[in-house]
Amino acid sequence: MSLRETPGPEPESEPQPEPQAPSGARKPENSTRRAAGIVGIAVIGSRFFGLIREQVFAAMFGAGTLLDAYNAAFQIPNLLRDLFAEGALSTAFTTLFTRTWDREGPAPAWQLANLIVSAIIFCLGIICLLGIVAAPLIVMVGNPGYHAEKFELTVHLTQVLFPFILFVSLAAVVMGMLNARFLFGLPASASTVFNIVSVVGGVAGAYLCDPTARANWLHPTFTERALFGVCLGVLLGGLAQLAVQLPALTKLGYRFRWHLALKDPRLIEVWQLMWPSVIAGAAVQVNVVVNGMFASEIDGGRSWLNCAFRLMQFPIGVFGVSIATATLPSISRHFARNDLPAFGKTVRESLRLAWFLTLPAAIGLGVLARPIIALIYQHGHFSAYQTAQTARVLQAYSIGLAGYAAIKVLVPCFYALGLPKTPLRISLIGIAFNVTFNFCQMKVFGMGHAWALALTTSCVALLNFGQLTAALSKKVDTGSFREWASYLARVLAAAALCGDAAWFLNGVVEHYVPMGFLRALGLLWVIGVSAAVYAGASLAFRIEETHQAWGMIRRRFFRK
Repeated sequence: MSLRETPGPEPESEPQPEPQAPSGARKPENSTRRAAGIVGIAVIGSRFFGLIREQVFAAMFGAGTLLDAYNAAFQIPNLLRDLFAEGALSTAFTTLFTRTWDREGPAPAWQLANLIVSAIIFCLGIICLLGIVAAPLIVMVGNPGYHAEKFELTVHLTQVLFPFILFVSLAAVVMGMLNARFLFGLPASASTVFNIVSVVGGVAGAYLCDPTARANWLHPTFTERALFGVCLGVLLGGLAQLAVQLPALTKLGYRFRWHLALKDPRLIEVWQLMWPSVIAGAAVQVNVVVNGMFASEIDGGRSWLNCAFRLMQFPIGVFGVSIATATLPSISRHFARNDLPAFGKTVRESLRLAWFLTLPAAIGLGVLARPIIALIYQHGHFSAYQTAQTARVLQAYSIGLAGYAAIKVLVPCFYALGLPKTPLRISLIGIAFNVTFNFCQMKVFGMGHAWALALTTSCVALLNFGQLTAALSKKVDTGSFREWASYLARVLAAAALCGDAAWFLNGVVEHYVPMGFLRALGLLWVIGVSAAVYAGASLAFRIEETHQAWGMIRRRFFRK
């Protein structure tokens, strides 16, 4: 496959003036690292409150039948959100919206936005209705190991949660428009609003729906009725995620007008970009769903996988998603201007930054898995045994963390180049690999452990990353093997020193510091000192990203 499949624009003899947005709409183009830093800060808040949301629900219900049912019910709309809303739809729409704005100006770009929003309301409204009707079949396919009572509860919760996909899909389109105009902080912070509203609304809804909990509200025992209140809180959070972004979009000059034209060429172009992206970006999410299908035979297995992957999503979101979000508008613009050297330079910088940040995070999560899980989840009905099982799953997931984050950066590059079928093919290979190995582990060898499922998912992520890197290097200059070998060797050496420090200091804390608040402070101290060790080692090994990160911190916090 070559770039001839989707020809780029003809080189221009003279630079053309870029169309200007209405007054106040045009934002200066930020560098990739600066934009990634803005998104990263916002995503830190989002992931932090996301962890609080998972922590609260785990403490309320424990890692058993009730939490398994909720996780299974939320997994389907959440998967659709990852694939369509925050994955394929956001990537395809942002690419086309940026290209339309640069080539034709603001008015055609806003018309495209109205076309997409109208189609989403119409099509996803129908999908939500079909999902509600087909919920029993969906739950049966996704959770073959559930018994009758657990199955029925999961079906009802799925029917309540299905409209969530419509709300977050609209929020993703709004996010794409804001990102295309180089507004990154607010859209990334919208997920924080979702998490806060879903926690507050979910807890309040649980008490309102469950008379057993209200009878002893200081030390409640929540029943399945409380889960319906939690689901209503999640729906309110999805609405809030959309609403918080609308004022900024209105300020840019957007006005919604209903325009439903399903055969419009621009809508077809979005769909042609999107459908390979759905499968290409689905490798990790589909593998998580497959893991859940096999884990449904293990009581608590789905909850262990979900809690561990929630922690994995923290560095993936802070590093991988933030870098990819900041990179996509830039590489789309470079390709629109037929500037492939700048395209390759942006990809190299983004990948270097992703590996620089995720390798120490992966080693840290592997070393500190058990104390981190205990600190976050071991409260209420979440027991020490459940902590140990979840920690094993987290260690297995951490092996593929750098691969997860790099995939987030690489996949949008193929859509910007007009080559969506390449990541599609690679994703299908990964999904087939995951299903085959999970089946062999669970059915042939009878392993029956959730960590084995997570380990296979990590191996698939690394396999997909290697294939994507090899394919992209044939289209643009992503750097020489010698350059990358030198860089990764230095980063791995610094990350190994960080892991050694974390292992030693955590042993000291566990031996001398009592359980409770002081132990939590001790764990935070361990993480902080280990990060400082990594920073110092990176400086000693002359890793360029360390100097740039310190420069950003110094300018942001120590300037007059």
